[in-house]
Amino acid sequence: MQKLRLRYAKRGRLRFTSHRDIARTFERALRRAGVPMAYSQGFSPHPKVSWVGAAPTGVASEAEYVEVQVVDRVDPEALRVALDAVLPPGLDVLEVVQSSGGTLPERIEASAWRLELPGVSPEDLTEAVSALMAAESVEVERLTKDGKKVLDVRPAVVSAQVDVHSSDAGHDAGDLSQPCGILMTVVRQTTPTVRPDDVLSALRVVADLVPPVPAKATRMAQGRLDDEGGLVDPLALDRAAEV
Repeated sequence: MQKLRLRYAKRGRLRFTSHRDIARTFERALRRAGVPMAYSQGFSPHPKVSWVGAAPTGVASEAEYVEVQVVDRVDPEALRVALDAVLPPGLDVLEVVQSSGGTLPERIEASAWRLELPGVSPEDLTEAVSALMAAESVEVERLTKDGKKVLDVRPAVVSAQVDVHSSDAGHDAGDLSQPCGILMTVVRQTTPTVRPDDVLSALRVVADLVPPVPAKATRMAQGRLDDEGGLVDPLALDRAAEV
């Protein structure tokens, strides 16, 4: 039995698709591509597909991960091409590697996010980010199915800075005459999970920063934190083992 690890992107309108629907789409794509999937035992066998976290609905991502097990050996690149051909545009398989052992979740402890805030100037965003990073604790309210809960966002935020090179250009707001602050932040995957909208709520708490239109969040990377606060690619060990 062979275990393969996939990195895929969730782009464009597909960011509004729930994880459950994405999982169903992937399973249909595996069947259509003729992948020799391994199945669980029991009365209701299901393909051995393991999801490693999931970006929230409404959030785009360039770094989502899933593991699949097959009963016959397949070429990782051939699998990537075959799956990508049958998945809808916006759900794109970027890389497939063979597992070198261990578990993928143990290689992931944080995410790097890109938050676009149309209508917010880089200067105002910089001031808000400075206030956030200077605070020891920033509590925000999150509405859950069990009611409102208070969450301390600050301990999860490893780093946050304004991308001055990308601000004011190329955003999705449509009106390029309006400013667009872009926040790059690394956030630990704690329990409960601190989501991009929680970081935005924290900016509102510390600096009364409220974007005039909804922000766009994109997960750019996942991995373990290195000594400099960067992220180690979770597939790096698998790639190295293939050489």
